[in-house]
Amino acid sequence: MSPRKIFRLHLPTGTLTLGRRTLLMGVLNVTPDSFSDGGKFLAPNRAVKQALALQQAGADILDVGAESTRPGSTGIGAAEELRRLLPVLEALRGKLKIPISVDTRKASVAEIATGAGAEIINDISGLNHDPRLAEVAAQRRVPLILMHMRGEPRTMQRMPFARDVMKDVTKGLRASIQKARTAGVAKSQIIIDPGIGFGKSFQQNYELLQRLPELARLGYPLLLGNSRKGFLGRTLTQGKQNAARGAKPVPLEDRIWATAAAVTASILGGAHIVRVHDVAEMARVARVADYLLNPEALANERK
Repeated sequence: MSPRKIFRLHLPTGTLTLGRRTLLMGVLNVTPDSFSDGGKFLAPNRAVKQALALQQAGADILDVGAESTRPGSTGIGAAEELRRLLPVLEALRGKLKIPISVDTRKASVAEIATGAGAEIINDISGLNHDPRLAEVAAQRRVPLILMHMRGEPRTMQRMPFARDVMKDVTKGLRASIQKARTAGVAKSQIIIDPGIGFGKSFQQNYELLQRLPELARLGYPLLLGNSRKGFLGRTLTQGKQNAARGAKPVPLEDRIWATAAAVTASILGGAHIVRVHDVAEMARVARVADYLLNPEALANERK
């Protein structure tokens, strides 16, 4: 293990330092059909209450998404996405002290959302769905998260998986970075995400976790989203069936400790940001993992 490289993201309202400690990105889905919490926070008042609760629990960033991209999902139009998203962003103005990231694949949504207070754009398609999204990030001067996804949400877990997952992810991320840079996004404003669970097999998700330091060599901060993912549920499956071959996964509510293990692995592998649902619990996990990664931090705190 080696200490993470320090990066600084420039937001409209300030600067985020990455690498001194792991930052927690709290997930808020204002959707009826997300895999983990679909329907729970669709009503704006419930979404606002949850956003404030995530901040109180220790989130450093709030990631708000209004379109489900779970496996098999077909997507929604920009008008519907904005109908769900804007009331929440508007209600959070002046109430939330942490920056908001908007989880969207659409340039039109990103443009309006950043005008309504979002300070980071999180594109799970890595600019493959709508390359114009990079232009919005450049014009608004906000950080851009580029995730690797093989295929589309509707088909990503049914199409053939890559023979060499690291080669596939590295090649895809390099292509996304090039699109962003060509559109004018500063190198210092780009974050990369290997896309755990997005078009990867059971074994490939673990291989990516094991080989994160190789992705860190690309020279960009790393974001990892393992929280409550299906591969963790299958890992915990009991019985004689092989977890990687179709056994019924463990329910979402029983995946918290598996998530904790994956978050720890992510941090020790070099992740700067972890995207999680259970913020309070993962804040404790991240604190311990940070000390494992950088023991001097504990010594400095005690002085």
